[in-house]
Amino acid sequence: MSTTQFDVSTILLDKVADWLTQTSLAGDNLETIVRGFCERIAAAGLPIARVNLSFSMLHPLYDALGFTWKRASGMSVEGYRHDPAGKPERFLLSPYFYLLSNNLEHLRRRIDVDGPLEFPVLDELKQEGVTDYLAFLQPFGGQSTQGMMGSWSTDSKEGFSDAMIAALLRLQNHLAVAAKMAVLGKLADNMLTTYLGGNAGKRVLNGQIRRGDGDTIRAALVMGDMRESTVLAEKEGRQAYIDTLNHFFDAIAAPFNRGGGEILSFMGDGFLAVYPCGRHKDPSKIACQTALNAVFKAQARVAELNKERRKDGLGDVRYGIGLHVGNVMFGNVGLKDRLTFSAFGSAVNEVQRLQGLTKKYSREVIASQAFATYCGGDWVTLGEEKLRGVGQKVTVLLPKSSEPTAQLDDAYDQVTYDGLSDAEQVMLLHRDAKTQERRPMIDKFMQ
Repeated sequence: MSTTQFDVSTILLDKVADWLTQTSLAGDNLETIVRGFCERIAAAGLPIARVNLSFSMLHPLYDALGFTWKRASGMSVEGYRHDPAGKPERFLLSPYFYLLSNNLEHLRRRIDVDGPLEFPVLDELKQEGVTDYLAFLQPFGGQSTQGMMGSWSTDSKEGFSDAMIAALLRLQNHLAVAAKMAVLGKLADNMLTTYLGGNAGKRVLNGQIRRGDGDTIRAALVMGDMRESTVLAEKEGRQAYIDTLNHFFDAIAAPFNRGGGEILSFMGDGFLAVYPCGRHKDPSKIACQTALNAVFKAQARVAELNKERRKDGLGDVRYGIGLHVGNVMFGNVGLKDRLTFSAFGSAVNEVQRLQGLTKKYSREVIASQAFATYCGGDWVTLGEEKLRGVGQKVTVLLPKSSEPTAQLDDAYDQVTYDGLSDAEQVMLLHRDAKTQERRPMIDKFMQ
């Protein structure tokens, strides 16, 4: 079939555009929108073999979210993490970099030709039977730092016809609107989840935003705190201390943010984590045992951190952890126009006091009698203590197996990056180009 004879049904393509409008109004997520869009344009008769779309994201951990759809295998999704490493040569030789460095919106290349091709990625696509390639940049407009970038590829013998290109450009605008709505929705969710935690973030998104809004839950409680942080701050300097604090939280706090646990808040160089449970014995037992298992993992991770610090000639990071079980109130408190989502109540105060007792007993972990009873296992009684604000003395205990011998999980969560993809590099460059001159930014990537 020749490109001049190819008939693109405007009726079916209008249906795709209508569907994009409906999904954006319905608040569907980005993956649903991209997958549905790709499947619908293929069903409408466009001979699309591959679609690559990337969306820049304002997120503390990720720069962009990428989607690659292939007619033969469906869609794959990848998140592109922040990475301060240098930019790979692959990106510098990519069509995306060419687009940005020449301030272009579109780039088309026929790749069913003999001899070397202009960009290495086109050689790869040629091996997949692709004959024509169209890349594009689609900013979301206004003052937004987010945008969409990607490419369309066809394996049609004659490549893209003018009618097909016109159809793709028209649908590209509809896709950008739907994607922008989804990105903004995901942005709100990302920010609230990152800064408030998953549970609290969902509550705020669901409308729990007025001062005094809140709930009371029963939970196993974990309070952790770094020891001698003032000394470390003075010895290491501001930036080195911030790095130490982040490494400390990566090591000690991460295990409490999984397996049903959630870190409610970071307080200076400490944190509070909860394991919500029912008010009966069995749910309380499960929550306490899960929390204690996370303690053992945290100890192993801090031991690994300290091993690495010794290699660098740095001192060990010391800490204390308190364990308790009880009722926690959490919700919105503060000024009428400046609120924070916080946890409070007698149980929170008590676990904080227990954490402080690790200094007195020179132990890393101390638990209340209530926590130890629900948890079961072997414990060593350290003594009875009068906690400020508590009428009766509290028995405090030490888990017998609290030495950091638990198997290190997730390989200490170290992520190895073997170069950033074209898509991630594009979103990084596009985002930064919104606030800086394009040429200096390109020169920076060329270094």
